[in-house]
Amino acid sequence: MANIKSSKKAIKVIAKKTENNHELKARVKNLIKDCDKAIEKNEKETATKLFADAQKYIDQAVSKGFMKKNTADRQKSRLSQKVKDMK
Repeated sequence: MANIKSSKKAIKVIAKKTENNHELKARVKNLIKDCDKAIEKNEKETATKLFADAQKYIDQAVSKGFMKKNTADRQKSRLSQKVKDMK
């Protein structure tokens, strides 16, 4: 455990940032999974809504540096193609 006041504060800040980072990563993964499930169930409206949300959070992950731009573009492209191919 840290003894210096600034070190104690740094530990709190790091813990908060880590929690926020984990939350965003989990949200992106869950939205992609949910969108895939909606596509499998052939629910076009739900899939398009989830795809829009997934796009938003994937872009946020890129801006925060969690994900490389090419990876994000590839994931968005694959999801959009799946949504477009739905009947």
